[in-house]
Amino acid sequence: MPIAVVLILLVVGSLIFHFMSPWFFTPLASNWSQVDDTINITFWVTGFVFVAVNLFMAYAVIRYRYRKENRAVYDPENPKLETWLTVFTTVGVAAMLAPGLFVWAKFVDVPDNAMEVEAVAQQWHWSYRLPGEDGQFGNVNAKLITGDNPFGMDPDDPMGSDDVLVHSAELHLPIDQPVKINIRSKDVLHNFTVAQFRVKMDTVPGMVTYMWLTPTVEGRYEVLCEELCGVAHYAMRGAVVVEGRDQFDSWVAGNPTYAETLARPSGNAALGAAQYAVCAACHGQQGEGLQALNAPKLAGQSAWYLRKQLANYKAGIRGTHPDDTYGKQMAPMAMTLPNDQAVENVIAHIRSLPDNRPPATVQGDPGRGAKSYQVCAYCHGAGAQGVQALNAPRMAGMTDWYLQRQLENFKSGIRGEHPQDYYGLQMGFMAQTLQDEQELNDLIAYINTLQGDSAAAD
Repeated sequence: MPIAVVLILLVVGSLIFHFMSPWFFTPLASNWSQVDDTINITFWVTGFVFVAVNLFMAYAVIRYRYRKENRAVYDPENPKLETWLTVFTTVGVAAMLAPGLFVWAKFVDVPDNAMEVEAVAQQWHWSYRLPGEDGQFGNVNAKLITGDNPFGMDPDDPMGSDDVLVHSAELHLPIDQPVKINIRSKDVLHNFTVAQFRVKMDTVPGMVTYMWLTPTVEGRYEVLCEELCGVAHYAMRGAVVVEGRDQFDSWVAGNPTYAETLARPSGNAALGAAQYAVCAACHGQQGEGLQALNAPKLAGQSAWYLRKQLANYKAGIRGTHPDDTYGKQMAPMAMTLPNDQAVENVIAHIRSLPDNRPPATVQGDPGRGAKSYQVCAYCHGAGAQGVQALNAPRMAGMTDWYLQRQLENFKSGIRGEHPQDYYGLQMGFMAQTLQDEQELNDLIAYINTLQGDSAAAD
């Protein structure tokens, strides 16, 4: 009898949880309502079987419970019952599988008027490519991928010169326009998923897979990787912004073409020396950093990272949080560099400064810090030299008190909370693995023992 009560309570509790639960599908934002219909049919079929089987077992336990005067009847065959079970099982399985086959047939049939975009996955971020005015993608090759050519564009293919390269993890799409998303991976298996779109697809190294949809609701939707792709899998986030055609066209125009990235101006260190005068007031004449002015060391830092942070300050992605006191000071300084040429000149001058190791100011246990650093090494390198492909800056030989403060800022949300700071968001997740101040200091103390390399990549 207790078993029968447990089975009945299991059924009742499951039904209450299903119908009263606040956790359900996100609102649909694409044309794929058929996916919802298919899932709902599966819910109803499996739910009916779950309730029927468990209630029947409870009934059987009660109806045929032990009584001294009762005797069991041996009934090895029951053709009628077997026929009904076969029919019901067949109908149930067909009801679950058939709708999915119809949806799949539509999913692989891309509309002729669909625009095309490309989503490029790698540990642990997304980037995108759109065809230019010619409407065709240029050739790409994994062997051509470098820090300066992260998409692996073929410079000998003229069709790729007008391809629009989106280095951000944020993709914009026009509303009510069918879109075919071609998906490729630079490294391991990933999966491109936007829950509100209901469709997703794996990215397989060496292959180009695809999915299509029609966005139907304007808004900002989170992109997830739903394939276990490494230690930072859960932090591989991005966004899709669905908007009107005019806003979409404006966004496309704000991203560089491949030809424009090739034409990026080279820096002039001599001219940059004059422009660096404003920076020197805080960061020092030799870029050595001044703790009294809360200015970190710049000399020896990667050119690509300096470029990205200046762009973030100028765009308001960094230095706008109410509690980011020193970031607020830096934001207007970045605005004194009016264009890309001025930025490249200053970076070229910084790269010419001597890379002298600053004195250690953070005290901790390097032995314990080495264990914490094992997670950091996946992105920043075993020697904390920084890895451009993973958007991880150099830390070895840089200002330790500044590293300490930034980790604290990431933990508290002062940095990395801006909706477009996707790599800051990842660091926010990683910083949470440091349980207390002592663990943080131990980590910094270990980084102070690493040699790394002077980051020479542009």
